[in-house]
Amino acid sequence: MDLHLVTYFVAVVDHGGITKAAQSLYISQPSLSQAIRTLERRLGVTLFDRSGRRLELTEAGRKLDVAARRILTDVDRAKAKVDAVRELRSGRVDVVTHSAFSIDPMVEIVRVFRDRFPRLAARIVAADGPSGVLAALRRGDAEIGVMDTSAEHATFTAVPLGTQELVLAVPPGLTAGLPEPVPRADIRQIPLVVDLGDPGTSAVLSDVIADNGRNVVVDCAHPTATWDLVARGTGATIVPDVVAQQQMPDTLRYRIDPPLTRGFGLVLRSGRPSPAAMAFLSVARDLADAAAGEPADELTDFGDW
Repeated sequence: MDLHLVTYFVAVVDHGGITKAAQSLYISQPSLSQAIRTLERRLGVTLFDRSGRRLELTEAGRKLDVAARRILTDVDRAKAKVDAVRELRSGRVDVVTHSAFSIDPMVEIVRVFRDRFPRLAARIVAADGPSGVLAALRRGDAEIGVMDTSAEHATFTAVPLGTQELVLAVPPGLTAGLPEPVPRADIRQIPLVVDLGDPGTSAVLSDVIADNGRNVVVDCAHPTATWDLVARGTGATIVPDVVAQQQMPDTLRYRIDPPLTRGFGLVLRSGRPSPAAMAFLSVARDLADAAAGEPADELTDFGDW
């Protein structure tokens, strides 16, 4: 049943006839009469008793009147919800990432996103490494992924955001006399607590891992456990500088020579993102531009989609 026919039917009921209903709908009387006849023909029933001066509903018409008003109410509610999402008055963005980026840059992006769009929500989904991020996107578990953009991302759209500098976080008393910055070769002699299960992380750390991984005393995929183990003197770890400062403030932080860096960014499925996802993208790009000393983009600047 066409929605406009339902609208026409309700208008005729409310106005008690074709003439006034046609005027309220800004259509001609013959057009409205034909629309009502079309509706009756499609339903195979007579909706109005036309024997009097005023149109009266038949039994079938009264039943349709109840259903038609419910349909129009549901449509109005759906339109209101769509408008609310489009105007960023409600909605949610689902973002998937893995442990390497769960703190930096995820926390800052989400914080600014919520500050800027307080009526929008964010859902963070955990994944095992870059492949897990891409798998979650393919399944539809999330709309945006945060990951190492140097990893293979196949047909997904990548939006580079920046580069992390990794530092060596060492508990006091574990080692003494380390130079600043510390050469990569020296780190191969230091006991480490790192995650070797993430292929991207393993590749980045390859130069600081001794043969056969002899200096990896704990292979740990859980960031919070890693931080606690380091704090308790089990070993050192290699993390983004901001993570070391915020999560392990009592450790000694050493820059690495040559520097260890890891590029990161967003990955998205093909097609135009939802309004909430576009807002998240806007925040992420603004933060990346600010870090690079460039002017921020407008929210609507998503011509690629």
